[in-house]
Amino acid sequence: MPVLNFQDNDASLESQWRAIILFGKNSATYKFAFAKSLLELVSLEKTSVSLKDIAPSYVQSILEHVKQNDKQGNSNSSTFLEACRNFNDDKIEYDRLLDITIKHGFNNVVDAFHTVNGSFINDVFYHKDYNGIQKNLVITDNLLSLKESQQFINFDQEADARWNLVETAWNLEINPNLLEVKFDEELNLLFFENRMMKRKNISSARDSLNGYQKGRCFYSFQDISIKSGEENLCAIDHFFPHVHKIQLNDNGANVNGIWNLVLADKNVNNDKKAKIPEIKYLERLYKRNEFYIASKHPLGETIVNQTGKTQVERRRFLQKQYDLSVNLAIQKWKPNIELEPLF
Repeated sequence: MPVLNFQDNDASLESQWRAIILFGKNSATYKFAFAKSLLELVSLEKTSVSLKDIAPSYVQSILEHVKQNDKQGNSNSSTFLEACRNFNDDKIEYDRLLDITIKHGFNNVVDAFHTVNGSFINDVFYHKDYNGIQKNLVITDNLLSLKESQQFINFDQEADARWNLVETAWNLEINPNLLEVKFDEELNLLFFENRMMKRKNISSARDSLNGYQKGRCFYSFQDISIKSGEENLCAIDHFFPHVHKIQLNDNGANVNGIWNLVLADKNVNNDKKAKIPEIKYLERLYKRNEFYIASKHPLGETIVNQTGKTQVERRRFLQKQYDLSVNLAIQKWKPNIELEPLF
């Protein structure tokens, strides 16, 4: 199964954190707000926190998203979400909102957060301590250790990007069979268009793609960043080059499709240019795309619609584009540097 493969070659804390964000069940968006609050605790280096202490940070994220996209869960009713709406509409006071958040806002997310594909991750990031008068979370060294990772600076943006994609798809109520996330090359943004051809920007393409590559260059597996201004800010690369756009379009493929976009170290990307990667990288592209599909992600629905309903069809689709591109380019390419593959 692709979900298991995401961690098969990489059981690191970073991989486990990303598995939660990318593959955890999405019946509501509370997981993303909770993740962002946990990341704040990492920065503060707290070892224990009460739900009362974490509530302001947690609910603030929800409030901001509810303003933009009202639907934040699959349930027909939610005491917590209704309180968020009422606060945004000046119908209740902030203290009342916090009381409801503490009582109802954490009911499912605290217990379910560590669950991926029906099982807990190996190295949990907190433990519940609900035995006293106050409900507390005991932060583990696993969570605090995330700060030491070069990937830590990317986690908040990745959580937001995933959140934006999920909630936008819900609120536009697009039939999954018609779903297509599009890419704006000039702005490096992902966006939807509804039936009226009205555009809805979602998130940075870098933020949305990075987690599925584990924060590494697609080709070399060097660390990359999605944070603006960082020295190793990555490039967005077309696996099959843009110069083959006409031929690939005639072959039934959209070169600007999500299935063909990868993140690369900028120096690796400058070296690759319009060359065709060696065949082993086609298998890597297939795996990366399957990660999207396994995560029940709007990008996954888009890839299915662009490349095929079954794994066999999707492999055949990629091989068809590869054969055509090799005939057009003749030469094949690989990076000068390549670290141990993580998928």
